[in-house]
Amino acid sequence: MKFLKRTHTCGELNASSGSAKVLLSGWVYKNRNHGGIHFLDLRDRYGITQIVIDENAPSELKETASRLKFEYCISVSGTVRKRPDNMINKDMSTGEIEISADDIIIHSSCDTLPFMVDGEAEAREELRLKYRYLDLRTERMQRNITIRHKTAFAVREYLNSRNFYEIETPTFIKTTPEGARDFIVPSRIYPGKAFALPQSPQIYKQLLMVSGFDKYFQIARCYRDEDARGDRQPEFTQIDIEMSFVDREDVLSLTEGMMNHVFEKTLSVKLPEAFRRLTYHQAMDLYGTDKPDLRYDLQMGDMTDLVKDSEFSVFKAAAESGGFVKFLNAKGCAGYSRKQITDLEETAKIYKAKGLAWMKVTESGIDGGISKFFKEMEKAIIERTCAQPGDLLLFAADNWKTACTSLGAVRSRLASDLGLIDRDRFEFVWIVDFPLFEWNEDENKWDPAHHMFSMPQAQFLDTMEKDPGPVKGDLYDLVLNGYEIASGSIRVHDPVIQKKIFSIVGFSEEEAMNKFGFLLDSFRFGPPPHGGIAPGLDRLVMLMCREPSIREVIAFPKNTAGLSPLDSSPSELSGIQMKELHIEFKLDEAEK
Repeated sequence: MKFLKRTHTCGELNASSGSAKVLLSGWVYKNRNHGGIHFLDLRDRYGITQIVIDENAPSELKETASRLKFEYCISVSGTVRKRPDNMINKDMSTGEIEISADDIIIHSSCDTLPFMVDGEAEAREELRLKYRYLDLRTERMQRNITIRHKTAFAVREYLNSRNFYEIETPTFIKTTPEGARDFIVPSRIYPGKAFALPQSPQIYKQLLMVSGFDKYFQIARCYRDEDARGDRQPEFTQIDIEMSFVDREDVLSLTEGMMNHVFEKTLSVKLPEAFRRLTYHQAMDLYGTDKPDLRYDLQMGDMTDLVKDSEFSVFKAAAESGGFVKFLNAKGCAGYSRKQITDLEETAKIYKAKGLAWMKVTESGIDGGISKFFKEMEKAIIERTCAQPGDLLLFAADNWKTACTSLGAVRSRLASDLGLIDRDRFEFVWIVDFPLFEWNEDENKWDPAHHMFSMPQAQFLDTMEKDPGPVKGDLYDLVLNGYEIASGSIRVHDPVIQKKIFSIVGFSEEEAMNKFGFLLDSFRFGPPPHGGIAPGLDRLVMLMCREPSIREVIAFPKNTAGLSPLDSSPSELSGIQMKELHIEFKLDEAEK
C-alpha cells in the first residue's frame, strides 16, 4: 500500500480553503450512515473534520466506509466544500466546511474499546491509567497536555528573554537529607554503593551560582520516595530558578512577571502585575493555613481578650495557659442544624481541636450553643464578629497554631458546602516571613522549616543560636487558589552562618561535611549571594486546567498507590540483575 502524506490537519480547513483537493489523516471519531449519505468525523490533535461519502460515491468507497469503526486509523482524500447554511456547526473551527471523500485508506483497525474516548462516558481512573494511550486521545487530556506544553514553552520563552541559561544537573547524585526518602540506584560497578535520584537540584544550582552562571533555570525532573497519598507523585516536574546578586524582591518580581507571561500566552488571562502579600503569621491568623484560598473571604478573628474572664471554662482555661480563642463568622448559616454543626466540629477535630463552640445571632441577640455564658457581653461579641441576624459564630480555643489550623479547616469546609468558591478566578498570594526553624516535639530538637540552606533575616543573625524560635527566614511561598505552587528562599553563602544553622538543627560538623562537604567546600572559593524559587509545573498546570488532580496533567502518571497500571511497575528483578547489582531483597511474610 502506497503511503500518502496528509496535506492538512483536521483542525485547519475552513471556508477560506475554497475547493481544494486535500488528504487528511486521523482516527474515526464518529460514524453515521444515513442510508444514501455516510458521514464520518475524523479527529487528530488539531481538531475534527466532517467527511461525507455522497449518495453517488463509488460502491467500493461506500463499502470501505461501512467497515469503519471507532478509532480506526485512516486517511481520506477528497475535496473541500462549504456546508449548507443550516448545517454549519459554529462550535467547530472546521464547522463551515466538509470533505467530499473520493478515497479512504485504512491504516489500522481498532479492537473493542475498554471505554469510549469521545467524552460521552466516564471510565474509572484505574482503567484510564491502564489504557493511558487511549485516555490521552480524549478531548480533555489532549487539552491538558497542550496547556502543559504551552506553559513549559512560555516559561522558557520568558526566562530566555531575561538572559537565563537552561542548564541540566545530574540525575544520579549523592544521597542527601532533604525531607523525604531518596530513591536509590545501586551501582553495579561499585558493590555496596549507590546513587540517589534528586529530590530537587538544590545543591547543584547553588554550585552553578558559585560557578558564575548568575541566571540559571531548568524544567527539572525530581524524585521523592514518599508514602503514596492523595495527589503526590513519586516523580514530578518543577521549574527550577536560581539567581546571583539578588534579594527577595528580585525573585518575587521575576516570578510575578513569569506567571503573567505564562497565563497570558497560554490562557489569554491577564493577571495583576504584583501579587498580594501576607506574612506567615497573617495567613495563619486570618485563614488558618499558610496556603490560603483567597477566592472567598471568610476571615477569622481573635476573641481572646474579650472572653478571657468569662464563665465559660474552656475559653478561660485556654487564655490562662497562653492559648487563643479564634472565631469565624459563618454568614447566613444560623439555619444550620445540630448535625451540620457536629459535622463541622468533626472537621476541626481532624486538626487536633478538642471541640468547636458555637452560637447563633438572631434579631433579639445571641442564642443557642454557648450563648448563655456571654449574655452580658453580647454587644461586644456582635461588634467584634461584625455579626448580623442569621449568622452562625464558630469558636476554637487552643494554642495559637491548633486554634488557627482547626478553624481554618472549618473555613475551607464551609466555603465548599456553601458554594463560595469562584472556580473561574485565579488568586495569587505571596506568603513571606516564615519561621526558619520549627520545634520537633517527637525528637526534642529544632528542624529547618524549609531547608538548611535558607538565609536568616538580617535582624536575627546575632541571636539565632541563643533563641532559634523567633528567627524568620528569607523564605517565600507562592500560593494559587489554596495550593502552594512555588517555594524558595535567599540562600546562605557564608560558611560561618551555614555552620551555625547545621549546629542548631543538630548536624555535627563531621556529619555536615559528610553529607554536604562538596557544597561547603565550594563556599571557600568566593560564593556570590544568591537565591531562587521552584514553581511546581504539575500543580501549576493542574490549576490552569481547573483539574482536581495532578494526574490529569501528567502524560503517564502513577496511581494513588504509587503504581503504574500501564506497565505494571514497579516489577520484580531477575536473579541475574540482582546478582549484577550485588543486592538481595529480604521480605517478611506479609510483604511476600
